[in-house]
Amino acid sequence: MSQRILLVRLGSMGDIVHALPVAATLRAASPDARLDWLVEARWQELLEGNPDISNVIPVDTFAWRRGLLRPGTWAGASELVRGLRGIGYDVALDLQGLYKSALLARLSGARERLGFEKRFLKESGAARFYTRRVEPPEKSHVVEMNLALAQAAGAKPWRLRFPLPAQAQDDAGVAALLQKNQVREFFVLSPGGGWGSKCWPVERYAQLHNALARQRGWRSVANAGPGEEHLVSQLLVQARVTPPVHFPLRLGQLVALVRRARLLVSGDTGPLHLAAALGTPCVGLYGPTDPARNGPYGPGRAVVVHHREEGRSSYKHEDKPSPAMLAITVDEVLAAVERCLEPAGG
Repeated sequence: MSQRILLVRLGSMGDIVHALPVAATLRAASPDARLDWLVEARWQELLEGNPDISNVIPVDTFAWRRGLLRPGTWAGASELVRGLRGIGYDVALDLQGLYKSALLARLSGARERLGFEKRFLKESGAARFYTRRVEPPEKSHVVEMNLALAQAAGAKPWRLRFPLPAQAQDDAGVAALLQKNQVREFFVLSPGGGWGSKCWPVERYAQLHNALARQRGWRSVANAGPGEEHLVSQLLVQARVTPPVHFPLRLGQLVALVRRARLLVSGDTGPLHLAAALGTPCVGLYGPTDPARNGPYGPGRAVVVHHREEGRSSYKHEDKPSPAMLAITVDEVLAAVERCLEPAGG
């Protein structure tokens, strides 16, 4: 095994969660290795305290594109490249498959650069920056695709570990917010999805909230990602039974909230994958993305609702919910919740 390893997975939340077993597998295979992770600064909190990672290297490629090289651990692009090259990485693994991630792997100066074969990349031209291209198993989950890169680097067997931050101050902050809002047992609803085509209609989330509040007596906590606050506002207006609560959270606090939740319901988005990795029961609502590839993965009990007959997975970024999302009924989701919450072996 190489002793100086760079992982490149810049974002986003769910994708970083799905890459965590790569670091765990590499660490198990080479306990003394230097194992660094290059990540967008806004997501670095997800990696804080991770026992499998030697160093988290934050970058801000969005600022670079705007021509604003902000200071930080690596102050600007040229400083970043000099810092990476000075380490002398033996191997870099590009887990993202974009031009920017592949180029960063190349600029790191790593002697060997592993990435996926062209047909598995989001941007096929990124493959030109690799010294070795890996073909993952057909029709595999993205976690298993990522682990194929770790295996190509000489690490096996797989370690399906998902270390996520567990800071005492984050848990205490969430506990205080829940107490302030008189919330004891609760479930989390996350109506966003990044793209409109992955979103389930807000009015159906409100109906789901009403039914679960009546049946279980639990409160709901509504979660919103950046730019999705309007969805939560609509949910708060339309929910009629024991109104939901919402409070802004940092990433570490979101992890603490989901860890405490009795259940999470969401489309294919970061909080769903957090829940599965943390062991929190979750129901995933799927439309344009394929749950076989992008479904919840981890120790948590997960149930997926997906109308495959409404069309093949397209991964199209559209503004409105896809037909497959619109085909999901509130009753179907309630039935999925029941299956998710039934006792193990029941």
